[in-house]
Amino acid sequence: MSIEKSEVVKVAVVGVGHLGQHHARILATMSNVQLVCVVDADQKRAEEIAHKHNARPLTDWKDIPDEVNAVSVVTPTSSHHEIACALMESGRDVMVEKPMCLTVEQGREMIQFAQQQQRILQVGHIERFNPAIVAIAEKLNKPLFIESHRLGPPTPRVKDVGVVLDLMIHDLDLVMALAASPVQRMEAVGVPVLTDQEDIANARITFESGCIANLTVSRISPEAMRKIRIFQQDAYFSLNFMEKQTQIYRKVLDPVSQKQTITRADADLTELLEQDALTTELASFVNCVRTRKPPLVGGQEGLTALEMALEITRLVHERLERINL
Repeated sequence: MSIEKSEVVKVAVVGVGHLGQHHARILATMSNVQLVCVVDADQKRAEEIAHKHNARPLTDWKDIPDEVNAVSVVTPTSSHHEIACALMESGRDVMVEKPMCLTVEQGREMIQFAQQQQRILQVGHIERFNPAIVAIAEKLNKPLFIESHRLGPPTPRVKDVGVVLDLMIHDLDLVMALAASPVQRMEAVGVPVLTDQEDIANARITFESGCIANLTVSRISPEAMRKIRIFQQDAYFSLNFMEKQTQIYRKVLDPVSQKQTITRADADLTELLEQDALTTELASFVNCVRTRKPPLVGGQEGLTALEMALEITRLVHERLERINL
């Protein structure tokens, strides 16, 4: 299915729950994009969201009409592989939410399907599209230490994966992009609290460049927190996504004492934190559908993040077995 640049891209959203409803809302408002249908196993939910956006409600993704060019898949992780591969085989471009699938083998098959069918396969690692992150990435020069906290209260939204695959995978993809270096070593700890899988976890990643990333995630915290700090030889970057604040400090030479000191930089990225990363992400997907350019976060990037998340999960559970938890 090739699309001329002037043509309307006809899209569908599979899964219109907590996150999928926003995919539908944003796609429905884009210029030169038509939301043809929304799919959800819950018929009332499908009808509710479809009615809001003048789209067709469906309960089975296999009934998506032939006119649809591209599909956003926002279903439980366990269904990603089957749905994405079938859609790509039928000639549709696909954006699939993270994690891209459950196993490395499934991920490789999805990449293979995309290559064989010459389809766009984008994975929903939304942090790559955060405008403040994009701006900071342009200022990075061999980061030495990255610290990330992603904490939130319990939610019934995610039931099929632990907190590493649920939350930390976002930060794994992000630090891989920021560090821009192969991984040398990973260490991890975590514990189950409210579920039978890990609900809080910490990973320490050493890169071949010498950069170290320390990631903490929790889905049992009373208050939400989303912070990332990046240190390099001449600067320190701090983003607080919940408070929508940024701080950039740089090492400079004091003109009076002629000694090195730290000072707040003039650049302020606070306004960038107000921008909607999901809108940017979906717009990028639609642009890839039109231009056939590879996505910023394609199948290989999604697979790399999945491999890291699965290895960290293995390390967490291996330790839990040793201490009989």
